Amino acid sequence: MDVTERDWTRLGAVIRLASIEQERAAIFHRFPELRNGHAPSANGATASRRFSSAARRRMSAGMRKYWARRKAAARKSKAS
Repeated sequence: MDVTERDWTRLGAVIRLASIEQERAAIFHRFPELRNGHAPSANGATASRRFSSAARRRMSAGMRKYWARRKAAARKSKAS
């Protein structure tokens, strides 16, 4: 059986993945709060990426205005 370069590369990748998994386990052991996928903020609180429905509506309205202004500016520059 001939061992190809791909076989050696795959073996190296398997070994590296095992090493990464060991490092990951050590990190989670030391910092269990990272398991839920949220990194703590500077003051120790968990960062939340959720917005209220009112905030989402305000952001949506703001983005509609932003894109309307850009579209109008593009039309104005094309007309010139």
